[in-house]
Amino acid sequence: MSTAVDTRPAAHDRVVVAPVKWRNPVVYALLTLVTLVAFALRTPGGESTTFRLAAGGEAVELPNVAVPSALVIWACTALLAALTAYAAWAALGRRRVGWWLPALVGIAFVAAFLTSVGAGRETTNIPVTTLLAGALALSVPLVFGALSGVMCERAGVVNIAIEGQLLAGAFLAAIVASITGSPYLGLLVAPLAGALVGVLLVFFSVKYWVDQIIVGVVLNVLVVGLTSFLFSTVLTENQGWNTRQNLPDLPIPLLSDIPVLGPVLFDQNILVYLMYAAVVLLHVFLFRSRWGLRVRAVGEHPRAADTVGINVIRTRWVTPILGSALAGLGGAFFTVGSGLAFGKDMSAGNGYIALAAMILGKWNPLGALAAALLFGFSRNLANVLSAIGAGIPSEFLLMLPYVVTIFAVAGFVGRVRAPAAENQPYIK
Repeated sequence: MSTAVDTRPAAHDRVVVAPVKWRNPVVYALLTLVTLVAFALRTPGGESTTFRLAAGGEAVELPNVAVPSALVIWACTALLAALTAYAAWAALGRRRVGWWLPALVGIAFVAAFLTSVGAGRETTNIPVTTLLAGALALSVPLVFGALSGVMCERAGVVNIAIEGQLLAGAFLAAIVASITGSPYLGLLVAPLAGALVGVLLVFFSVKYWVDQIIVGVVLNVLVVGLTSFLFSTVLTENQGWNTRQNLPDLPIPLLSDIPVLGPVLFDQNILVYLMYAAVVLLHVFLFRSRWGLRVRAVGEHPRAADTVGINVIRTRWVTPILGSALAGLGGAFFTVGSGLAFGKDMSAGNGYIALAAMILGKWNPLGALAAALLFGFSRNLANVLSAIGAGIPSEFLLMLPYVVTIFAVAGFVGRVRAPAAENQPYIK
């Protein structure tokens, strides 16, 4: 009598092979195809593109650089093809690649695009320094908003109210700066406005367990309505309460004289320098300190954190309020940081783009900074192209930042894991 023997490996002995992830190679291939068809094949030989490397006023001004347009675009196309092939090889071998690969892809694509835009324009050049400096400035509210989201969600509280916090910070900064005549006092009180919105967010979501996303949306609508009402009544009747107050630029000696990078990084106002400090300090505190470990524990497994003596409720009160204060500080960019008076809904959706930057940055301060710089660059690129008369429809330039946001989050971030306990009320 024969018996059948099951020769299949036991369940615990089977090796599960992860599927090949083709998302990034496909995106890179599409960018290569666009570069080839839209830029390389449409740029005739013999034309040149001029890049302006000086913003004016530097101790050492670099001369304009003229490059052969077709040669540069074809070189960028070849580089994109090589990077696409490398990404496909890494995907087949299930090898991890660093951040440098998407960074190189983006630089090559943008270089080809700018070279194509400036090809054959004798009287027009591409202002590189101005483009980068404006991109950094426009990234300021996005960075502060993304850092606010990182702090709140690492503690388990979803902060959809970043848009309202930015707007509240801009409003209070404008009023205080106008009344006192000091933009620095306006900058000082801006975090208080963001923190006040954060108190409302935490009060309803942590104390009364209301859905955090719903609370955030309601707070956004509340702040927009309240500031619009006060703008139409109080500020309209009292013109002196809403005047232009501008934070002065504070160039750092020697560093600000470095060609290209000096005016971009080291000839800014104090709000930009505070952004540098906020990114570094938050990254260190979040991943290299006991406080950061406790915050991340509360956001991942609050019950386990409670069992080891961490006060979950207090952490979910304090951390989101501090994060909301950061968003309020970023809102000061729209008024005292840019030298503008307050206007209705002047945050213009930056809070939602900051949320996208937080997700693209994978809830990491450094990643959020990189994503916010990408979005800020896309916004300033649209402004520069409009200023130099690139011949691109204005409607496309207006939607460019949002198109970049969608493609970046959908095409590059892929599947990411948010803190496990976010939007989950903790009930002892």
